[in-house]
Amino acid sequence: MGNLKKNKLKIFAAAICLTFGMTTQAQTVVNGFFPKQKDLTVAISSGFKSNSDFYRGRELFGGNPGNLNDIETSVIGLYAEYGITDWLSATATLPYITVKSADGEPGPLVPSGKAEGLQDLGLYLKGKIYEKQGGNGAAFKFGSAISYSFPISDYEGGGVLSIGNQANNFSGTLITQYMLPFGLFAEVQGGYSFRSSSDFDIPNATIFTGKLGYCNKYFYVDTVLGVQNSQSGIDIGTPEFEAAGGPSHLPETDVDYTELSFNAYVPFYKNMFGASAGYTTTLTGRNFNDASGFSLGLVYTLR
Repeated sequence: MGNLKKNKLKIFAAAICLTFGMTTQAQTVVNGFFPKQKDLTVAISSGFKSNSDFYRGRELFGGNPGNLNDIETSVIGLYAEYGITDWLSATATLPYITVKSADGEPGPLVPSGKAEGLQDLGLYLKGKIYEKQGGNGAAFKFGSAISYSFPISDYEGGGVLSIGNQANNFSGTLITQYMLPFGLFAEVQGGYSFRSSSDFDIPNATIFTGKLGYCNKYFYVDTVLGVQNSQSGIDIGTPEFEAAGGPSHLPETDVDYTELSFNAYVPFYKNMFGASAGYTTTLTGRNFNDASGFSLGLVYTLR
């Protein structure tokens, strides 16, 4: 029974911590930990990132397509996950995002130099397809997830100071996780994202994440490598980019990136509450900002 209790605490810690990847773009919200039936988790996070450099095509330049100085982005994210059964869970996410030029300069389509509002509501279903238990807490899990996100406010989708692409997004993801004895684990995800918009021709993309972590009943830590590869699109600075409308049509660019993040989670007060922290930085990109950011979160769970 002691091992079972310990494993449940591990699952709880990991499942909560990684929800705060929503403050950056390189990670998927879902993970390889599956809540028990009727488990409920509610979390709020706050994240911030700043960048002055931008990849135009694959080359890194100072500044950005809007010829602004530093661009600051802050996110307040709400997250909720509920265990429908022991193998199926539902998740909802909703971020409030603020994007502004640090010196107040106006950007294309945003003369005030600041854009803010509720972005996209994300809905997820995650299912555990196969699980094989081993000794000393070892386990292999294979699952899948589908998600659909859509704008819930009439924000501007173009320009450098935009809180989103104003697009509908349907994604499918496969998840594999292997938990080693004593809390070490490795996880790999691969997925495809279909994007549609009435205003822009937004490329679809493949998304991959690789994750290494450790958790016990006292804390959880991991490091995540997140990769996106767009399947089409144009490069910033090309004649095609200018012909399409320049910075006002940034959603139509070929956006690729690789990001590295570090996350930690610590439960407290009978494991009903917890705190998380994360740091993310861009390693390489294409038509993407070269940014670093951090997030902090508070979590409540009922099980």
